[in-house]
Amino acid sequence: MGTATIPMWEPSEVLHEGAEATVTAGTWMGKSAVLKMRRPRGYRHPDLDRRLTRQRLSVEARVLGKLHLIGFPSPSLYDLDVEGGWMLLSRMEGMPLYDALRDGSADLAMVKSTGALIRSLHEEGFSHGDMTTHNILVDASGSLSLIDFGLARISPELEHMGLDLQVLNECLTASHSEFEGAVEAMVDGYLRDRGGEFGASDVISRFDAIRGRVRYHG
Repeated sequence: MGTATIPMWEPSEVLHEGAEATVTAGTWMGKSAVLKMRRPRGYRHPDLDRRLTRQRLSVEARVLGKLHLIGFPSPSLYDLDVEGGWMLLSRMEGMPLYDALRDGSADLAMVKSTGALIRSLHEEGFSHGDMTTHNILVDASGSLSLIDFGLARISPELEHMGLDLQVLNECLTASHSEFEGAVEAMVDGYLRDRGGEFGASDVISRFDAIRGRVRYHG
């Protein structure tokens, strides 16, 4: 499906060409927006590919809708075509945490805040699935937001929450190794005292177990 067939959508530039989707910036009804268009995967049977596309778009839409209701810093869903394989989202302000860490505009305090933000997401009953520093945005005021919930899960298992931290751990150690103590800062932010019944220490224990498995098999 081409972008020209989407009513009131005016594309401007391609932001990202990923394996799963193409993300294009533009405007929709005069509002700054992004179009996320799922790409067919040639190695999958077409019926399976369509089924997976519908399933992932539906889950992503449900997650974004619920996050919007609680005021979580994530994109708002403007429009959706599950059969067409696309969704229109509000465009979040800010630069990727990846760039902010590389140019020195972010520090360990920001990484700690990122850990706290992931904790908040998990407390609401979601995992992200692709918690890289490219999918965490920092705006001019230093506020954080999350984007790209295409691999998110509702009511995730402990393993999925631990994997969110492991993906970020791999980014921090591979791409931002100059920040000593970054992983510890992330964990510290995640474990901050907020009370309640959420088992943050259990998630960290699972994260440590995953790290151990990765080291062993690596």
